[in-house]
Amino acid sequence: MINILIADDQNFVRKTLESYLEPESDLQIVGFAKNGEVAVHKVAQLKPDIVLMDIEMPVMDGFTATETIAQKYADTKVLMLSIHNQKQDVARALKLGAKGYWLKNTTAKELANAIRYVHKGYFQLALELVDKHFAKTASSDSLPKQDQELSHKLNMVD
Repeated sequence: MINILIADDQNFVRKTLESYLEPESDLQIVGFAKNGEVAVHKVAQLKPDIVLMDIEMPVMDGFTATETIAQKYADTKVLMLSIHNQKQDVARALKLGAKGYWLKNTTAKELANAIRYVHKGYFQLALELVDKHFAKTASSDSLPKQDQELSHKLNMVD
């Protein structure tokens, strides 16, 4: 069983995430937090495996809470779940200790699978973010010669 804490200041979001995860027999929500400060206290109390962490929250934001959790509670992994899709937000979250970054427009199945992979120790990044920020930066010039030729051929097909 993977125990999950949901940290988001919006009740609607908390209830939506709860409805996404309830049908999953291997996932269990152990608590909710309305801000980062409460999230840190609940991690100490409940010892969840995963925290789904929003960024913008009152009292203590998700970045600060993520950094605190990563430093004090190594057994708890943070998966950021945000509306923000800017590269600097993703980079900051990862630098502070988040093990993944997903957007709130994700489907229930994608979120459940992301939680499972983070729990297993795999880093998770929403495909939209990979496409937006990272796929464009990989050019064929950085590939080995054989792969450059293949890339060139594939571009000719398009």
